[in-house]
Amino acid sequence: MFELYQLRYFLAVVETGSFTKASQRVRVSQPTLSSGIQKLESALGVTLFDRTGRRVFLTSAGTRFVERARAILAEVQRAQAEASAAPAKDVLRLGVLTTISVRSFVRLTRDFLRAHTGTVIELFEGTERELKNRIDAEQLDLALTLHRSETRGHSEVLYEEGYSLAIAAHHPLSRKPLVHVAELADEPTIVRTRCELLSETSRFFTHHNVRPRLVYRTDQDERALAMVGAGLGITVMPDHYTASGVARIPLSGFDERRRVALVHAAGRGRKKRSEIAGRFVEFALSQSWPSAPTA
Repeated sequence: MFELYQLRYFLAVVETGSFTKASQRVRVSQPTLSSGIQKLESALGVTLFDRTGRRVFLTSAGTRFVERARAILAEVQRAQAEASAAPAKDVLRLGVLTTISVRSFVRLTRDFLRAHTGTVIELFEGTERELKNRIDAEQLDLALTLHRSETRGHSEVLYEEGYSLAIAAHHPLSRKPLVHVAELADEPTIVRTRCELLSETSRFFTHHNVRPRLVYRTDQDERALAMVGAGLGITVMPDHYTASGVARIPLSGFDERRRVALVHAAGRGRKKRSEIAGRFVEFALSQSWPSAPTA
């Protein structure tokens, strides 16, 4: 027989795509996590992962086992919740995409809690992939993330925005209404490692034969913005990010856009959680956002 912790180790590797990141997620050493995975594979009598260098891929048996593992853990969580005393407060489990500014979702959650006293919001921050996996596993009620074709029908678009150049307000280019990519050839650049358009941005610069000098990499967008304001370098990021000392200027030819939405797993979850999620969606739709979604 296998243990529940082995399922958690397995799903952590699936969701992060890495044994190293998975061990950080579940807060154990990598050898401990690897041992747990090996014990699970031994108990099941199958190989769950193909390990090629630093990359990890699910085997066909592993792919079949993913949904079963999620269902087992979800059922255990329900049993634990039902066995415990009824909570005194309503709980909304909300996921937030890492590339949405703190200012945006803090304002939303703060105002919702003021209007709905007695509610507790549990926040989880993650990438698109991590949020999707948690929604599918019923570990989140809603996710403030990007609207994609596969989420149509169970997402509510809140706003649409583009991407533009973030540059120090004292920089000579900050006075221009539009910056051409060739003007950035010698500029120090900050890379936002969790940007959903990281590959597209890199290809855009390469296509124009421009290779800015990399001076800083970070997975924290607020930190990237602070470094821009300090004059460390320039970066490309969603339009809604603003800060004192930072100018936001369109980048000629870079016309990528994104839709930010509240995504839920249609038809899933307990009635009480569905009611809480519904109230939150209605509240979010009533708020003002950077720009209204287009058709």
